[in-house]
Amino acid sequence: MANIFDATNAPETEPLEIVAGDFVQWKDSILPADYPIADYSLVYVARSVTGSDEFQVTATTANGYYLLTILSATTAALPPGLYRWQKEIIKTSTSQRVVIKRGEFKVVVDLDVSGVDSRSHAEIMVTKIESILAGKADSDVQSYSVAGRSLTKMSFQELLDARNFYRSEVMREKAKEDAKNGRQGASTVKVRF
Repeated sequence: MANIFDATNAPETEPLEIVAGDFVQWKDSILPADYPIADYSLVYVARSVTGSDEFQVTATTANGYYLLTILSATTAALPPGLYRWQKEIIKTSTSQRVVIKRGEFKVVVDLDVSGVDSRSHAEIMVTKIESILAGKADSDVQSYSVAGRSLTKMSFQELLDARNFYRSEVMREKAKEDAKNGRQGASTVKVRF
């Protein structure tokens, strides 16, 4: 594996996933042919899908290409989740800007950080629903009313349906992760003739 900190080894594509706290860099060596480094600048703007977190990355220039770098301190401050980005080219003389590409990446938790729950939403929900199901046998009251206010709990069947839904989500997530890492999932059937 090539040294990831060396700019000459930086990938030519935007990251699809960033581990919070990681140093990230990539380069664009094709863009300078149409947008010379002397006359243009390159900026990436990224925003979480919730819209609450945003940051910018301005390219530096090295060896005839645009180099994008995000420092570890910046990624460490990013909450986990999906982010959308846009690639902007800016003409230096006029400050006019054009968005030339859009995409998205996912920020995932750093497993080195203590107290961070690295489970997906679906995995957390399966655990919670199963604990409710376990306690339901001890205090199974469907609904009650106190001082004019009422509360209705999910039925046993609704809880089972929700648990099955989230279990299938977990299986889909694991299959997607296996496919991304080149592993074969349980649904793969090998046939030899």
